[in-house]
Amino acid sequence: MKNLFDNLPEDLPEELVETILENKNIRLERIVSTGQKSPDNFWYDQEESEWVLLLKGEAGILFEDEEHPIHLKPGDHINIPAHKKHRVEWTSQNEPTIWLALFYRD
Repeated sequence: MKNLFDNLPEDLPEELVETILENKNIRLERIVSTGQKSPDNFWYDQEESEWVLLLKGEAGILFEDEEHPIHLKPGDHINIPAHKKHRVEWTSQNEPTIWLALFYRD
């Protein structure tokens, strides 16, 4: 048995992405951010849909067709359809932000 809150690094140069479960239809990842955000002018445009649950910390996700980012707090979740362009505007600087991301194909 493992715990999603174990082995949290204090400071990371890049987000930590760990695959928890994967098969031909889904991929489940734990992502740990410590203040990281998407590079300037970068947009995710993914082949898969992504359901994201924020477990700890806070983050802002901006969709290309929106003016303001969505502010996620612990317990908030969002479904991002495939090819919906989005970016991470910010993550908590004072504590690790822990995401659970489920990637799937329709």
